[in-house]
Amino acid sequence: MSNRTIIIIVLILIGLTGWLMIKGDGNIDMGGEKHGAEAIHVEEAKKEAQPAAVPAAPPAAEAKK
Repeated sequence: MSNRTIIIIVLILIGLTGWLMIKGDGNIDMGGEKHGAEAIHVEEAKKEAQPAAVPAAPPAAEAKK
């Protein structure tokens, strides 16, 4: 491979990496493995992501009062 080919491949990889970082959600933690209070647990995150329950509409008879 020539030097020109290697430089083109590296530039393409840098461009793809930048594109993926821009298109990602931006929540990238480069801090490594977490333990203790700062650890985020998947189950807790799933519970927080669920929408709140919508209250039921009142019956029609009560609405007329």
